[in-house]
Amino acid sequence: MGPLRNNLRHTPRNLTALIRSTNNPVTALSAYVGNLSPGDRFIAGILGLVVGVTVVIGLVALERSFLIEMPATGGSLSEGVVGAPRFVNPLLALSDTDRDITSLTHAGLMGYDEGGNLVPVLAESFTLSEDQRTYTFVLRADATFHDGNPITSEDVVYTIAKAKDPAIKSPVLSNWANIDVRAIDARTVEFALPRPYAPFLEEATLGILPAHIWRDIGSEEFPFSPLVSAPVGSGPFKVARVARDDAGRIVRYELEAFQGYALGRPYLDRIRFFVFADYAALQAAVDKGQVESAYGIPSDEALRVPYSRVFGVFFNPSTEPLFSDIAVRKALSFAIDREALVRDVLGGYATPAIGPVPAGVEVPSLFLPDPATRVQEARQLLTDAGWTWSEELLAWEKEGRTLAVTLETANVAELKSLAGKIQLDWAALGVPTTIELHQPADLAEGTIRTRAYGALLFGEVVGSYPDLYAFWYSGERADPGLNIADYASSEVDELLEQARTEPDRIVALGYLAEANARIAEDYPAAFTHTPDFLYVVPRGLKGVNLLHIAEPSDRFHTVRYWYRHTELVWPSFVN
Repeated sequence: MGPLRNNLRHTPRNLTALIRSTNNPVTALSAYVGNLSPGDRFIAGILGLVVGVTVVIGLVALERSFLIEMPATGGSLSEGVVGAPRFVNPLLALSDTDRDITSLTHAGLMGYDEGGNLVPVLAESFTLSEDQRTYTFVLRADATFHDGNPITSEDVVYTIAKAKDPAIKSPVLSNWANIDVRAIDARTVEFALPRPYAPFLEEATLGILPAHIWRDIGSEEFPFSPLVSAPVGSGPFKVARVARDDAGRIVRYELEAFQGYALGRPYLDRIRFFVFADYAALQAAVDKGQVESAYGIPSDEALRVPYSRVFGVFFNPSTEPLFSDIAVRKALSFAIDREALVRDVLGGYATPAIGPVPAGVEVPSLFLPDPATRVQEARQLLTDAGWTWSEELLAWEKEGRTLAVTLETANVAELKSLAGKIQLDWAALGVPTTIELHQPADLAEGTIRTRAYGALLFGEVVGSYPDLYAFWYSGERADPGLNIADYASSEVDELLEQARTEPDRIVALGYLAEANARIAEDYPAAFTHTPDFLYVVPRGLKGVNLLHIAEPSDRFHTVRYWYRHTELVWPSFVN
């Protein structure tokens, strides 16, 4: 290097010439830089750094243009709920918190994919007989419970048998009472239905219990087993820890991802449930950032979808003959200002309704009365039907009868407010209304079951699969049926039968739309609204897909696909 450096000192600072003389670009560049003044070397260093960084950025950008961002495992979620869980068991779950945790810790033959579509979970496949009355499921060979034990047809048969056991008083008993189940072999199970029933696959999402754990627990001890708070299931998450206060009350429930979940490990590592006494305490916790997610909390930033339920005033002409007059039912329905009700009573978190199908279901919308002319039109309906307005009595009269309503509902804040608004709307029509409030349990047992009401403000949970049969089929008018409007129509009966037996969902929705229109035209109820389901989630949580929400726990249908982290992968590695 010595002679070379001496020679270079006597040559022009021409990099090209140096390269030619040395035949070594690196040596020539080093020598060239060495001949520069300190100031020039500093500038050259800066330029070299800029070029280097630019090249690196360009290479990274080029690489990223070929890579795909995908969800990655990791992260957790802290969820606030009202009320501690008592029965984390698919056959016993009663409260919303029970159902929340049960839906995460248990899996059924069927479940939901990333788009909220029904897919086999513990089953790898199923077939339907030609007469559409027999479903045969084949279980996954690698499906296991959280304790590592394989899931077999014995577990399925045991679960359904316990669901049908009247001694444990399962809330799902009526769903399975008339369905026979038998094991064909260790991985094949068959369900025999008394008649075709398209929504059966929804029922097949029922969580399966491990027979090897529960088999020796009698029906009397079933609800009191320690397993109802620390269950072994096969869902996407398993119980990691249950924290209690000094009084033994559950205050925190921690779940961790189940590596062996049939549809693949969830992306989230953990979900922690924090228990609060009421919604005021939960709201405060959300505001303070103590929990990241919660449902039922009003917020402009909350995810918002319609519930699969509808509210209204249901008329019972068997108890109150005034409601045998369709003009009365129609006038009372017309008089309700649904838009004001949604805006002023429900804070805008609802959709006005005029028919029995909840908003959000794929059926055509029905005509809503014009808020500006609703009272005038309602008065005309009564006049055309022979009712006359008495200035002396300040009431409508017909054939010696006076039009007045006793409106019964539950003594809960929201229903009380709704009843008060409806009372004002009917007063504007000239129909005096008395409100009678009942405790929820008393309303259910002493009023609804006995049909001891003329007008009832209530809500119906239609479900994820829109099936109106239980609420409007004529054979469901007596208890324990749910046709609380005492409604009967042979045409609607036929449509409801067709809708629930038709396997093609699009065709079934056509029948449902026609039934919806026919029922609405008969005004057996003054339908008011479909409430919104509100779910506050952190901004960093992705993949949350809320579709058909019948119960709050339905928000977890796609929880296996929720994620907080991502990674870049080559397209060839994407399934």
